[in-house]
Amino acid sequence: MSAVTDAVRVTAPGNPITQSLRDSLVVAKRNLIRMARIPEVVIFGLIQPIMFVVLFSYVFGGSMNIAGSTDPSVYREFLMAGIFAQTVTFATAGSGAGIAEDMHKGLIDRFRSLPMARGAVLTGRTLADLVQTALTLLVLAIVALLVGWRTHTSFGEVLGAFGLLLLLGYAFTWIGAVIGLSVRTPEAATSGGLVWLFPVTFVSNAFVDSSQMTPWLRHVADWNPFSATVQACRELFGNPGVSPSDAWPMQHPVLASVIYSVLIIAVFRTLAVRKYRSAAA
Repeated sequence: MSAVTDAVRVTAPGNPITQSLRDSLVVAKRNLIRMARIPEVVIFGLIQPIMFVVLFSYVFGGSMNIAGSTDPSVYREFLMAGIFAQTVTFATAGSGAGIAEDMHKGLIDRFRSLPMARGAVLTGRTLADLVQTALTLLVLAIVALLVGWRTHTSFGEVLGAFGLLLLLGYAFTWIGAVIGLSVRTPEAATSGGLVWLFPVTFVSNAFVDSSQMTPWLRHVADWNPFSATVQACRELFGNPGVSPSDAWPMQHPVLASVIYSVLIIAVFRTLAVRKYRSAAA
């Protein structure tokens, strides 16, 4: 509690936007310090995506037909955008569990008693999670390069792809925030944060060409926000993509990815802040 008291400083009333930003950064700093003191959380968060890269690359690499080829190297380039996107979305579970833990310990009530912006606690938490996600993506990209993944576009386009991934990850952490504020224990938040992610990530174009699915399932996959970001990253990386589709998100994946992520942030941030105001520890 003393660390929290020291970190959150009482500030004089001023511009609401400035105060909200300041308070959010203070809370984000508090969470980053906490992550640094518990490095095993970051380490275990890195192990899972690395295992996915290795397993999918070498177990399924020679059996997938991508762009008319079963060459494992082609599948690796197809796969990586999906692995990157899956990694940033799975951070949702950790975000929800962290907020649920703060609720369970009464820390959220302590924050609410302080003269700070209402949404700052949640914004600070999601910003800290975004930093951890960026670190995970960096390590994962290095591992991907080691197993044969390559990009074939400009440096700016590659950065743009990672920007879309981080935007999607940030959007999904707000979903995690709503889940964390809606359950009673961190364990329930972890389960609730994962159970819906599996259909979202697997009923998509992340690991297989959606054209190989039944028509109704392909329609779902092509309009999946997750699929839009995956396809956008493939275009920006210059990696093999899915077969042509009439679905608008697949024809304009970069724009669709931005629109989906912004809408998710707008909707779930609003819900999370409302939930935060009324939730009881």
